[in-house]
Amino acid sequence: MIYLDNAATTKTAPEVVDAMLPYFSEYYGNASTIYGLGSESKKAITNAREIIAKGLGARTEEIYFTAGGSEADNWAIKATAEAYAAKGKHIITTKIEHHAVLHTCEYLEKQGYEVTYLNVDRDGLVDLEELKGAIRSDTILISIMFANNEIGTIEPIKEIGEIAKEKGVLFHTDAVQAFGQVPINVDELHIDMLSASGHKLNGPKGIGFLYIRTGIKIRSFLHGGAQERSRRAGTENVPGIVGLGVAVERAISTMEERTRKEIELRDYLIQHVEKEIPHCWLNGHRKKRLPNNVNLSFLYIEGESMLIMLDMKGICASSGSACTSGSLDPSHVLLAIGLKHEEAHGSLRLTLSEETTREDLDTVVDELKKIVERLRDMSPLYADFLKGQKK
Repeated sequence: MIYLDNAATTKTAPEVVDAMLPYFSEYYGNASTIYGLGSESKKAITNAREIIAKGLGARTEEIYFTAGGSEADNWAIKATAEAYAAKGKHIITTKIEHHAVLHTCEYLEKQGYEVTYLNVDRDGLVDLEELKGAIRSDTILISIMFANNEIGTIEPIKEIGEIAKEKGVLFHTDAVQAFGQVPINVDELHIDMLSASGHKLNGPKGIGFLYIRTGIKIRSFLHGGAQERSRRAGTENVPGIVGLGVAVERAISTMEERTRKEIELRDYLIQHVEKEIPHCWLNGHRKKRLPNNVNLSFLYIEGESMLIMLDMKGICASSGSACTSGSLDPSHVLLAIGLKHEEAHGSLRLTLSEETTREDLDTVVDELKKIVERLRDMSPLYADFLKGQKK
């Protein structure tokens, strides 16, 4: 099997699993108890919190554990809306956010909030002047993702943070795809809240965190207990938190070497496909993109058919976000960057890992070339195109 869907989820690293195991059966105490067994769990949680805070340039007490990135996004946006409603009910986001942000904003619109959805250019980049023009006296939050989960484009986060700070507006970023892949310092980038998830960086599923800058007055998202300094009720997922801490430490320590290799392979794959397969193009910015992300569109092809045929060859890929798999609608991200419906349907996302080799990519391109040729041979649209070329 060649696994190229690491934006959907990653393999849990062996050292992460090893670190988690004792907290299932040996150090299984509830961290809220006062006896020794529980204190071992509490120490483990504190250690993981310290690792994550260090990785962001944040304070330990600014890290709050969640069940994943979607919960962290919901918490940041809904709790900010509630806490700052007296100031205003206007929120700014983009048309290419993950649905954890978009659907939360749609929910708030039904509660009387107003949301501005910024456009992006063909590369998926936000226009900073449009952002400045969208800010009003009643704007309480800007939520713009660090890097897009589908096309890999990295947004101008520092500039966005500076604009938000200058205007006195809170800035939240969904960094689920970016954390562990690119350096992030919340002070340097003027980030007030940041969401991340463990399973995107070789950690376990079902665990993530929300960074909340000290002084931001957002309230609890889950009620019922005093955990997470009374801001997120519920018995802590100690094994998951331990695994997340190890995964973060691992990702930060290997980032420079790992991403250098991924960028080399990413660019090799892009060049190889563009050379070998006609009538295709890269989606997202060619340079300002995640180290491991390749998103391509192929004319006269259905993305789902490509995925099925690749799977038959033992190659795992996707056509967009795993959270929208099964949907017949074209990607909202690809439509937002200007693709037509039929072009958006022919997209393929390949996301690499540290285990990906050049030989893997050669195999993928060879198989993909055959698959595209076969599917185009069956396409009446492609037949019409060829007839038009001959005239």
